[in-house]
Amino acid sequence: MTRTLVTSALPYANGPIHFGHLIGAYLPADVYVRTLRMQGEEVRFVCGTDEHGVAITIGAEAAGMSCGDYVKQWHAEIKGTFDALGVEFDIFSGTSSSPGHAELSRDFFRALNANGYLIKDTSNQLFCEPCDRFLADRYVVGTCPKCAHAKARGDECPQCGEWLDPLEIVDPKCKVCGSSPEARATTHWYLNLPKLRDEKIGTWFQDNAWKPNVQAFVTGLLKDIDKRPITRDMKWGIPVPEEIAGEEQGKVLYVWFDAPIGYISFLQEWAQSQGTPDAWKDWWKSEDTELVHFIGKDNIPFHCLVFPSMLFGVKDDYILPTAVPAMEFYNLQGAKFNTSEGHVIPLQPFFENYDADSTRFYLLNSAPETSDSDWRWEDFQACVNAGLADTIGNLATRVLRFIDAHFDGQVPPLQERHRAELDRAMLESSGSFSDPADSIRRFRFREATQKLLANAAVANVYIDSTAPWALRKTDRELCGSVLNTAVEWLHLLSKWMAPFMPQKAQGLWEMLGETTRVADSGWPKLPESASWRSGLCGQKLGEIHGLFSKLDDKTIAAELEKLGR
Repeated sequence: MTRTLVTSALPYANGPIHFGHLIGAYLPADVYVRTLRMQGEEVRFVCGTDEHGVAITIGAEAAGMSCGDYVKQWHAEIKGTFDALGVEFDIFSGTSSSPGHAELSRDFFRALNANGYLIKDTSNQLFCEPCDRFLADRYVVGTCPKCAHAKARGDECPQCGEWLDPLEIVDPKCKVCGSSPEARATTHWYLNLPKLRDEKIGTWFQDNAWKPNVQAFVTGLLKDIDKRPITRDMKWGIPVPEEIAGEEQGKVLYVWFDAPIGYISFLQEWAQSQGTPDAWKDWWKSEDTELVHFIGKDNIPFHCLVFPSMLFGVKDDYILPTAVPAMEFYNLQGAKFNTSEGHVIPLQPFFENYDADSTRFYLLNSAPETSDSDWRWEDFQACVNAGLADTIGNLATRVLRFIDAHFDGQVPPLQERHRAELDRAMLESSGSFSDPADSIRRFRFREATQKLLANAAVANVYIDSTAPWALRKTDRELCGSVLNTAVEWLHLLSKWMAPFMPQKAQGLWEMLGETTRVADSGWPKLPESASWRSGLCGQKLGEIHGLFSKLDDKTIAAELEKLGR
């Protein structure tokens, strides 16, 4: 049996996440997992917070907290955001709290060293005198040497995407205090990426099918790949194994070395919690498992080069990624999310005022799959009002309230003499329909949302063309058959909705009189003549209510005013 192991990039426990993060790595993964499970497949969904690195120490110091307390605070807030949006993991842990994470990370270091894939070298690195610390990559800012972008980071340029070294940065500054750091000699261990590329990873990458943006980006990196540092000079983190460190004390594993190992240690933690401590091997060491990493654009090098190199280099039968559906950047009203400048939507108050499922749908409908895209309040309003409330919500309430008012709240019977005619009216005359799951499996989430809305529109056309309100006065039996067919379509629609909008799908499911979980009902096959109905005749409807609330112009104007738009 094929298994699918799904991971989402570990959010850094140093601040709140925003919509750009959510649509980049978490919501698409959640939809993908829900779909596969409804199709009867075995899936595990793993995530947690990334809790080591210089950013944590600096943030904790500024907050007057210990590093441990600091990451616990942000872990809880980040998890709360996922809960509010309805993103459900099999396990959501943390790199400083997962019981076996530190030792597993050291084991990876030991194995890579023993297998000849680590290089110990002394080189210059940037040191900030006022802060009294060597600066990690992202705490060096300055001008990109490749494209002259003024806000390049020490590891990467956000404009041209080039992978950088802090010493390459033109006019480097310490991100914390703004002073000019100086180069000082220090000894570290490096991952020998050129050797790993030549032995396995280069061929492995070129032999697999990737999204075009991933293919283009990594192909360029492979040509000029260099060794990559995997240790740092600092206290907070996982110490280098003592037997290897020797005289080089005070070194910890680079945060981007230990973070992806969390995908493994967290699943080990999950297996322990299930009372099956070896079950994680069925996922990480089985050729029957597909490994899918959901990430944002800036994590492509690490998930497509560094981590696969680590997995191969330890020589312990770990599987390599099957797909890495990286998203591009997601912006806010045409500009990047920027918390410090107030160009952001705080998510805690947002979810107190706006519906989570409607938000899920809009994010997916505007996802940055092949190019950067935006959250736009006006588009959010149009999606909710025209796409969801008018197309899906209105369909459900007008059909079900009509049945409640004129058929005693029970699904009327389908007269056999009407079946062929109504099947034809729904399946042929009303337009085309297609399976959203096909798009989800190809990581085309925007296309999947469009298919869902199109399938709902089919039923609206059907209702308008058959006019049950008129038939009630002239042919009550045909009217009942028309409504029976509409209810059957709503039954299908609730299943199609479930991965996108799990709460709304369950609400519609219960209005149809169902008492089970729609997520457990299985994914429907595309309707075919005489085979698509579930036989709901006589079923008592549940409490009928509106599924979606429309957003008025005043509300949207107020949100735009907050952004200065």
